[in-house]
Amino acid sequence: MKVYKTEEIRNIALIGGAKSGKTTMAESMLFEGKMITRRGSIEDHNTASDYRPIELERENSVHSTLLHTLYNDKKINIIDTPGFSDFVGETIAALNVTDTALFLINGQAGVEATTETAWRQTVAANSPVVFSINQLDHHGANFDDTVRSLKDYFGEKVTVVQYPVNTGEGFNTVIDLILMKQLKFKDGGGEPEVSDIPDSEKDKADDLHLALVENAAEGGEHLMEKYFENDTLTIEEMREGVALGLITRSIFPVMCSSAKHGIGTARILDFITNSCPPPNDMPERATTDGKTYNCNVSDPTALFVFKTSIEQHLGEVSYFKVYGGEVKEGLDLTNPRTGNKERISQMFALNGKNRDKIDRVMAGDIATTIKLKDVRTGDSLMDMKNGDAGFESFPIPEPLYTVAMKAVNSSDDEKMGAFLNEMHKTDPTLGVEFSRELKQLLVKSQGEFQINTVKWYLKSLNIEVEIAIPKTPYRETITKTANADYRHKKQSGGSGQFGEVHLRIMPYTEGYQHPTDIPVRGTDEHDLPWGGKLVFNNSIVGGAIDARFLPAILKGIMERMNDGPLTGSYARDIVVYIYDGKMHPVDSNEISFKLAGRNAFSTAFKNAGPKIMEPINDVEIRVPEEFMGAVMTDLQGRRGIIMGMSADGKSQVIKAKVPASEMGRYATSLSSVTSGRGTFSMKFDAYQQVPSDEQARLLKAYEEAQEEDD
Repeated sequence: MKVYKTEEIRNIALIGGAKSGKTTMAESMLFEGKMITRRGSIEDHNTASDYRPIELERENSVHSTLLHTLYNDKKINIIDTPGFSDFVGETIAALNVTDTALFLINGQAGVEATTETAWRQTVAANSPVVFSINQLDHHGANFDDTVRSLKDYFGEKVTVVQYPVNTGEGFNTVIDLILMKQLKFKDGGGEPEVSDIPDSEKDKADDLHLALVENAAEGGEHLMEKYFENDTLTIEEMREGVALGLITRSIFPVMCSSAKHGIGTARILDFITNSCPPPNDMPERATTDGKTYNCNVSDPTALFVFKTSIEQHLGEVSYFKVYGGEVKEGLDLTNPRTGNKERISQMFALNGKNRDKIDRVMAGDIATTIKLKDVRTGDSLMDMKNGDAGFESFPIPEPLYTVAMKAVNSSDDEKMGAFLNEMHKTDPTLGVEFSRELKQLLVKSQGEFQINTVKWYLKSLNIEVEIAIPKTPYRETITKTANADYRHKKQSGGSGQFGEVHLRIMPYTEGYQHPTDIPVRGTDEHDLPWGGKLVFNNSIVGGAIDARFLPAILKGIMERMNDGPLTGSYARDIVVYIYDGKMHPVDSNEISFKLAGRNAFSTAFKNAGPKIMEPINDVEIRVPEEFMGAVMTDLQGRRGIIMGMSADGKSQVIKAKVPASEMGRYATSLSSVTSGRGTFSMKFDAYQQVPSDEQARLLKAYEEAQEEDD
């Protein structure tokens, strides 16, 4: 395969809502570039992009797919991304390494919930965007309404570059406002028949052309000067202005297509090669120590791994973009994260599952390699002559939907855990964690659809799993002061066990005061791993308990705090005073005082106004205004407290504090309440005492669970 120079490369992410036609567009692009001899279809399960068994079964993309096509002597790398919001991590990774987003819009539906999600990712990535209003061959398509909704949601910089002459069945003709020509396409694709704009379309075309010229002229001062001088721009000047405007996100061109019939694809490819920026025109990418790369072959070799997949017969495949120099087979580079060298053994240019072996990749290009020893998504491989800092990775969104997962057959636990960790490698948005506190395996995701995908893969390995809402990590504390004592005595022939502990506990608060009736000889303050504090005071006088037994007493108390007296949850924020006790000259030992301290603490805890505390999350919800009432009613039903509301563009933003126990399946509920248009984020805020009725319910549930275990 030919080695393409940086300026001959275009990197495109195909993004958009579910069912907007991204995979079909990718197929059409490959066909126009003669990379395939016939176009496959989703229905026939023979597209280059959606080739994995789960995608063939579901008829939608689950993973991003790397492809490439050739057009106008340029290599166009294409990353086809899933449309469902649950797989937003794939979109984030793709936008992180591509130079333009080709954003497909369903011409029948306009701006949808998943459209808004994808748009937010382009904003976060500061990515150039070209819209293509697709499926204009459908009888329900409405180009003008769709453009209005794009402008309404995304601003007046949405600029029509083409518009259709005849939407609906038989759609095949567009007016191109850069060329100022009419383009008529054949069903099946290919180059269009070019003709003059008919008189019936001239007024509309002139008005839209003027708007396009004005927006293109804003790409640079020199273009603005030419526009003022000549009242127009040449085709070359317009292309330059559009390219500059794309980089600064000051223009969002709108094109037309019916990817299913290949209509408009050739012109889109022509636009990509002429007006979309090559990698070396894009902003520089910085390493963690501030050095910048701009896809220059004269720079030291540097690449970034943006995706990992597991492929049959190949094993682990690393997808990378070259940001400096060139990569050759056999090259040794260093991973700054590990400090280890990695050898690039084989490289491939992919078209889905089809791969072409290549031996050299230039700066700006995207390719894959295999058999790396210890490289994961987000790693860099660098020429160490240039230092040891890698590139900043892309942000991983916080999980929105967490479930507890366990294998139906416990013998599958190890196999399930290994596979989940492998899935995390291929999709970092999928988190896997065993909670010692909750004694559950937690799988953290972006939504229920992503969890169902995990279940599909596990089922394909004959691993049946059970899904449950995770337990809530409650905390236990006290509100009053209480004393208690406990004597541990055990005699079983020979040496026995004896230890007696008298203690006082009180709530820990900032600036608390020691009691006046108990002396304090020494204080140990412990920051607990689960939050809060334990302050342990030695108040022993007269040698009632030998100092060597105090660590054992502390250990017994810590064990009980690790498994709280009320519900088995962690206890926190307690001050303990050990003020008296008794020893036996022969039978006293560490285990005796550990058990005495543990039981005395448990008794005192239950008499000290014990309270259960629950985690409260700060929740921010973005919804269209018409759903505000339903969302707030739902939040109040979850014991949420509304903290404020504000407007942000077309969305209303609700800020609330909601107990974590009420947020178990909120992602699914919000989608249902808002017809998929609501989004939210949440983060832990603080622990607060649960209401008395809720505490009574929790205590009863814990007692019943303990009885079942017995």
